[in-house]
Amino acid sequence: MSEVVTLNGFAPGAPVRTPHGADVAAQTPLLATPTSVGPTFHPLYQQIKALLVKQLETGEWQPGEAIPSEMELAARFAVSQGTVRKAIDELASDNILIRRQGKGTFVATHTETKSSMFRFLRIRRNDGQDEYPESELLEIKRARASAEVARALEIATGDSVIQLRRVLRYSGMPTVLDEITLPASLFKGLSKERFDAYEGSMYGFFETEFGVRMLRANEQVRAVAADPNTAEVLRVGIGSPLLSVERVAYTYGDKPVEFRRGLCTTRSHHYANELN
Repeated sequence: MSEVVTLNGFAPGAPVRTPHGADVAAQTPLLATPTSVGPTFHPLYQQIKALLVKQLETGEWQPGEAIPSEMELAARFAVSQGTVRKAIDELASDNILIRRQGKGTFVATHTETKSSMFRFLRIRRNDGQDEYPESELLEIKRARASAEVARALEIATGDSVIQLRRVLRYSGMPTVLDEITLPASLFKGLSKERFDAYEGSMYGFFETEFGVRMLRANEQVRAVAADPNTAEVLRVGIGSPLLSVERVAYTYGDKPVEFRRGLCTTRSHHYANELN
């Protein structure tokens, strides 16, 4: 028998045991998910996972900070330690939390290691070697959201956005031209000077300076020909084949917070993706 709880909007109450020993919240289930066809049921560990994500979203635990132990969280939510462990396992699989042997569980951060940076950096050298590129911000400006950007970011057409244009260089060679659009309401005070003064990845910059943490992204890849402006920046011939990688990145609550189009040369690099 699996752990299930009716979702009716109350805080957790005293746990009870099912015949098979599973915890369920007695009389006061955790979350509300109303539907037109009747009650919705979710495993209890998924409800605990959702509560933990909500607390991360509100800033109870900051990136890089340790969260309470499984025992403490089990007492807080009045569930078993195994239920909490299963919720944390999923958050670790989602790269939201990181387990460290003998130290505890920590909120993942984009500022920590280069390995975290490669989660979102899919361009690799053809010889298979990992190489973190040099980034140069070419331009930053305010604009109004086009219909395409508005759809991607779930904002209104014409809303204020910030557009960044940067080039990534591998071994000194321009390889990727990024065009990045952000909702202006989340990135107030973003300037070229502020960006250039930060040492680290762009997502580390967003996390540290604006409290916006990228958790996941959807990407679409297609082949395009280099236009004159792109060809000049990437030092390729006009009409040369490029990869166009369009990305929408999301933060907590599956809220889209970045629309990006990267134009990539393939003379010595390729797009890498691992399927599990």
